[in-house]
Amino acid sequence: MLTILGFTMIATFLVLIMLKKMSPIAALVLIPALFCVFVGKGAKLGDYVIDGVTSLAPTAAMLMFAIVYFGVMIDVGLFDPIVRGILKFCKADPLRIVVGTAVLAAIVSLDGDGSTTFMITVSAMYPLYKRLKMSLVVMTGVAAMANGVMNTLPWGGPTARAATALKLDASDIFVPMIPALAVGLLGVLALSYVLGRRERKRLGVLTLDEVLEPETETVLVGAGAGASGDGADASAVAKKAARTGGSGSGSGTGSGADADLPEEDDDFQGLDPHRATLRPKLYWFNALLTVTLLTAMIMEWLPIPVLFLLGAALALTVNFPHMPDQKARLGAHAENVLNVSGMVFAAAVFTGVLQGTGMVDHMSKWLVSNIPDGMGPHMALVTGVLSIPLTYFMSNDGFYFGVLPVLAEAGQAHGVSSLEIARASLVGQPLHMSSPLVPAVYVLVGMAKVEFGDHTRFVVKWAALTSLVVLGAGILFGII
Repeated sequence: MLTILGFTMIATFLVLIMLKKMSPIAALVLIPALFCVFVGKGAKLGDYVIDGVTSLAPTAAMLMFAIVYFGVMIDVGLFDPIVRGILKFCKADPLRIVVGTAVLAAIVSLDGDGSTTFMITVSAMYPLYKRLKMSLVVMTGVAAMANGVMNTLPWGGPTARAATALKLDASDIFVPMIPALAVGLLGVLALSYVLGRRERKRLGVLTLDEVLEPETETVLVGAGAGASGDGADASAVAKKAARTGGSGSGSGTGSGADADLPEEDDDFQGLDPHRATLRPKLYWFNALLTVTLLTAMIMEWLPIPVLFLLGAALALTVNFPHMPDQKARLGAHAENVLNVSGMVFAAAVFTGVLQGTGMVDHMSKWLVSNIPDGMGPHMALVTGVLSIPLTYFMSNDGFYFGVLPVLAEAGQAHGVSSLEIARASLVGQPLHMSSPLVPAVYVLVGMAKVEFGDHTRFVVKWAALTSLVVLGAGILFGII
């Protein structure tokens, strides 16, 4: 019964947010609360929620101060050269911008923290997507998939969990998987190329000077979707297409997100050389502070929430020594902080009920028990396939510490080594990074101003395909 209710609760949540019948925060709170009553454990709802909130409180604190820190870095101009450099390299070509998004997300993911990756990637790329009227779900989807592949780094989390759960060495799991993960990353880049071509076909190509001009003077160059030979007409067509989610041909990238773009000033604020918050004299101090902060995260000198708390306080104090200026910067980023932290605490209700009622345990045991006996010698393949939905529907902790040991034990009974099982368990990470149970995804969609349902509807199929590419490469190379 708990198995059915668990799957039903997750399906109900996904359907409601993708159909936009409920906001993610409301769905994350009300749906599990309702199912907790159905299970007959409504009296313990408070305990489950407190347990969930307690477990996610450090994550919420980290996200709150990380948003403030990177928000201040954006304000003072730390990322302006990156944005200009990417823009010059991409030449305002949607295809190059989408591929550049994947490359940037992959590089930044080397720090092992998804939230940081998304903050930096969105900070650098969001102005380009907005100014060129590109689909924002393409940005969030590509960034999430690139980060998902790179999330398998030994210090990223899943590999360390697999090693701990099965008492293995993390390097023995990760190093042999590098060729398969490299193929997965190439798959993300290839997908980025395809999506970029669609965006280029829909929007055309702008020159650098035109992108930096005020929006009223923007003119399309090249064969955009529905563009005519006349520059002014092409510009009008492009603006209309951006407001309506593209022309009849569509880009296949989720027009809903385009339609939901707020009617706001799309000027390149990140490139405004005259904004009052710029601190050019402190550029190298801010760069050194950021590098030190990321190094401290990788080396684990202090807990990440503490690092960002100290970093945010130091960044505010040095860059904005006057109290009114500090309050203004905190106020400017309050919306992002509230959206993300609120989503994390709402997700704590969902995870608390899933774990507290025992739904997760029953779901995983049911899946494992239904594996046909004939699949025993192929348990590595089974583990890889199961990791795709299971790491989406439950936390990494739940999968690696609850399900993986059971799969490894079943594999050993049929002569399959625990190392193969552990490597196969990493396959689902490209999809996992878009799970509603991953706090970092709320940073991504929140900063990109994308509806979570739009992101989910767009990314699931592509992320699942990327996971299958990694699995196929692992089998082909004899790694899994």
